[in-house]
Amino acid sequence: MPYAHDAVRAVVWREDALDLLDQRLLPAVERYRRLASVTEVAQAIRDMVVRGAPAIGIAAAYGVVLAARARYAEDPKRWRRTIGSDLAALAAARPTAVNLFWALRRMERAIDRSSGNPAVDLLSEARTIHEEDIAANRRMGQLGAALLGERGAVLTHCNTGSLATGGYGTALGVIREGYAAGLIERVYADETRPWLQGARLTAWELVRDGIPVTLLADGAAAALMREGRVRWTIVGADRVAANGDVANKIGTYHLAVAARYHGVRFMVVAPSSTVDMNLAGGADIPIEQRAAEELLTLGGQPIAAAGVDVWNPSFDVTPAALVDVLVTERGVVRAPDGEKMAWLMAEI
Repeated sequence: MPYAHDAVRAVVWREDALDLLDQRLLPAVERYRRLASVTEVAQAIRDMVVRGAPAIGIAAAYGVVLAARARYAEDPKRWRRTIGSDLAALAAARPTAVNLFWALRRMERAIDRSSGNPAVDLLSEARTIHEEDIAANRRMGQLGAALLGERGAVLTHCNTGSLATGGYGTALGVIREGYAAGLIERVYADETRPWLQGARLTAWELVRDGIPVTLLADGAAAALMREGRVRWTIVGADRVAANGDVANKIGTYHLAVAARYHGVRFMVVAPSSTVDMNLAGGADIPIEQRAAEELLTLGGQPIAAAGVDVWNPSFDVTPAALVDVLVTERGVVRAPDGEKMAWLMAEI
C-alpha cells in the first residue's frame, strides 16, 4: 500500500493485462491505458506513455509476461525460440535507461527456469521486480533523507517519483521522506523542457501529496541557487557508469555545474539496477536523440522558426567529480569514483 505522501501508482498489473497511467496526458487528464500485447507495451515505452528508468524496466517485465503467454498459446514447443523477437522489440524501445536491459535479463533467466506454461512463473518474477523496486525506493528515501541536515528547501529536475518508478520514487522518495521528517520545507521543481516532466508530472505528484512545490523555468535554477534558496539539488539517474558518471534527463549537467559553483550539494538517487559496471565512463553511455518536433512544437502548435535545425538529446552526462553523493539501496557513496563504485557493486 502507498505510504503517506505517496498516492500514485503508474504501472499496475490487473486482470491479466498491464495498465499504464498515460503520462503524456497529465496533469489535465488522468487515464490508464490497458495493454494486452508485448507490441503495445514496447510502443508505450517508446512513445513515453510510461517513462523513468525503473518504471520502464517494470513495464518491460510485464511485457515479457504478455509475450510469453501469446507465444506459448501459438506453439507450446517453440515459444522460447519465437519470444526472442519480442525481447528485442522491448530492448529497442529506449536505449539509455539501463534498467530496461536489466529487467529483460532477469526475465530471460526466468524463462530459462520455467517449465510448462510460463505465464505464472514469469508473472511472479515481474511482480517481484516491481515489489523490489518499491522497497529499494523506500530504503533510498531513508538513506538520502538522513544526509539532508538542517531544515531547508531543495531543487529537483525531471520526474523521479512514483510516476517514474514502481512507487514512492528515487529522488522524490528522498524528498518524500525528508518532508515527512520535517527536514524539507519546500521543493523547487524545474519545468524540464521539452517534455515538461517537472511542470506536468513532478508538480502534479507533489501537489497531490500535499508537499509544497514551486515551479521554475530550467534557466532560472542558477539564479535560485545564487539567492541561497536551496541547500540541495536532488536528481535521479537513467544510467550510472563504473566511474560514477551519471546520465540523466537533459539539463542535469548544467544543474550540477551551477550547484558546485554556488556551494549547493548535489545528490543522485538511483537503484543499483541503474549502475552499469560494463561501461567505464559517461562517454560510453548511449544518449537517445529524440524527434525534432519536440522542440519545434508545443501542444501541436509550431513555436520555432521554420527551417531551423534541431539538436535534441534526451539525456546528458554529469561527471562523477560534480556528484557529492550517490544514494542506492545498497548504500551511500560520497564523491563517487571507480574504486568506490566497485565496492558498492561487489557481490554481497
